[in-house]
Amino acid sequence: MDRPIKFVFLILPNVHLMDLAGPDQTIHEAIDYGASFIIEYCGIDAEVQSSAGLHMKKPLHFSQINLSAGDYLLIPGSSVTYLLSPEFARNQSLFDWIRQCHQQQIRLVSICAGAFVLAQCGLLNGIACTTHFKQTRTLQAMYPLANVRENILFVEENNIYTSAGIASGIDLLLYIIERHKGGYFTHKVARELVIYNRRDGSNQQISVLLQFRNHIHTGIHRAQDYIIEHIYQRHNLGALAEIANMSERNFTRIFKKETGITATYYINLIRRELIDKFLNHKDLTLTQIAQKVGLMSEKQVRRILKSVDT
Repeated sequence: MDRPIKFVFLILPNVHLMDLAGPDQTIHEAIDYGASFIIEYCGIDAEVQSSAGLHMKKPLHFSQINLSAGDYLLIPGSSVTYLLSPEFARNQSLFDWIRQCHQQQIRLVSICAGAFVLAQCGLLNGIACTTHFKQTRTLQAMYPLANVRENILFVEENNIYTSAGIASGIDLLLYIIERHKGGYFTHKVARELVIYNRRDGSNQQISVLLQFRNHIHTGIHRAQDYIIEHIYQRHNLGALAEIANMSERNFTRIFKKETGITATYYINLIRRELIDKFLNHKDLTLTQIAQKVGLMSEKQVRRILKSVDT
C-alpha cells in the first residue's frame, strides 16, 4: 500500500481565514471519500491571530514537522503588510526550512498572498506564479525575477503551485486531488462542496467527468453518476429516466436544459475520453476498447473518435 500523502498548512500571523478554510475543507472532503491523505498544521508563533481577529490555539512549530518527497506544504495568504514587514523578514530559519522542503521534492502550494512567502525565499525566481489580482503588480515590483502571471486562477511550475486566493485556492486543491485520485473522485468532492464545475487555472483541458455538472438537479446528477460508473454498459433513455425519477420525455428535456447537451451526446463524450485513454495502452485492441466503453464493435469506436469532440 502506498503511504498516505501529507498536507501541512503553515499558518502565519494575520492569516486570511478563507485562504485556510477553503483548501482545508477540500482535503477533508477527499479524506471522507477515502483518500489516503493526512492534514497537519504548523506555524512560527505560540498563538495565531487571523486577519479577522480570530485567535487559534498554538500550532506545532514548523521545525517539528516531518515531510517527505511528494507531500505538500500549503501557505495560506496573510496580510501583505505583515508579509512585507521587517518583523516577518527576520524569520530566516523559516525561509531556510521552506527552501529545504523544496530541495527535498516537497510540493509547495501558496494561496493568495502566500506567494510573497515563497518569493521571500527566492523560490519564485524565474518561475511562473500568481497571487490575488490586487497584489500581482506589487509581487512583480518587489520580486522582479518572478514571472508573475495575471488573470489566471492558479499556475504550477517546478513543484510550486500558486493561486489567486480565496475560491481559487479550492480550485487549486481540486486540481491537486484530481492528479492523485482521478476526475470522477474529484467530481464527488467538488459536488460535496457544492462546486459542480471545477474552474481550470492553467488553461489545460478539464476532464469530461467534471464538466456539465454546474447545476443542482439531483435527478440529473444521479443519472450522470450512473452513466460514468456503468459506461461499460449500453444505456437507454428509459432506464436513465427511471434513475432520475422522471418520465423519459421529461428526462430528455431536463437533461438538455441543465447541462446544455443531450444525454446521448453526454454518454458519447464520456466514451470518447475513455477511448482516448485506452488508446495509450498499446496492448488493447479496438474490440477490447469497445467492450470497455459499452460499444459493440471497432466501427462504433471509430465513429465516436471521428464525430465526438472532447
